Parts: sequence; C-alpha cells; structure tokens
Amino acid sequence: MKKIVLFICTHNSARSQMAEGLMNALPGDQYESFSAGTEPSQVNPYAIKSMSEINIDISSNRSKNIHEFEGMEFDYIITVCDNAKQRCPVFPGIGTHIHKVFAYPSAAKGSDNQKLMAFRIVRDEIRDWIQNNFKSVK
Repeated sequence: MKKIVLFICTHNSARSQMAEGLMNALPGDQYESFSAGTEPSQVNPYAIKSMSEINIDISSNRSKNIHEFEGMEFDYIITVCDNAKQRCPVFPGIGTHIHKVFAYPSAAKGSDNQKLMAFRIVRDEIRDWIQNNFKSVK
C-alpha cells in the first residue's frame, strides 16, 4: 500500500511542486505525493523548466490551496518553509509531520540563467533529501 505524502509551502509554486514531482517520480509505486500552499499562486515557469531537465513533467500541475486536502489522511505532511509550518492546519490521522526548509528560489535575482540555476540547486537539494530520508528511494 502506498504511503501518502503532502508537501506544503506558501505559494505552491516551486519547492512543494518540485518535491511532489520528485517524490512521485523517484520511488516508483511506494509513495503518492501531493502539494499545496497556504497562499497558492501559480506554478513557477523556472520550476517547470528545472524539472523538465531531469525528465519530470510538472507543466500540467496547478497551484492548490491546502484546504483542498481537508479531510484527507496522510502518512507524511512535509512543510518546506517556515511560513507553511506556522500556518499548516491539523490533518486527521497524520503519521509524521516533518519540517525541512529549502531556500526560496523564486527570490533569485539576475539573468534567466541565474534564476534557473537557483531552481536547479533547490531541486537537487530536495531530490537528495528525499533520497536520503525515504526508504527505498533511489
């Protein structure tokens, strides 16, 4: 039976979207992940681009509000920024709540390449963290 994971950040535009895509792509059939935001906006084009570079397509994802998941039970709820941790609602039947802060790549300044590099760095940090912390994730 799959473990159900919810990644939460403020806007559900980058970090939580990339985490959802990575978790769904990397561990095969052991996990099913979702993402949401406390103040959803839209999926950042740099998040989409950085994920496509590793053959993970999140281009059809949409930014979702955490309230869309009320009433669902999760094995893991993972907040990826301090704001989300402070504003995260209580979900029934939660197995484990994890807080792991990743840099906010949307704040990157500079050229398109510099901004994309910030997203690549965060993407790789999230991938490494998932691989190191979730059983059987290669």
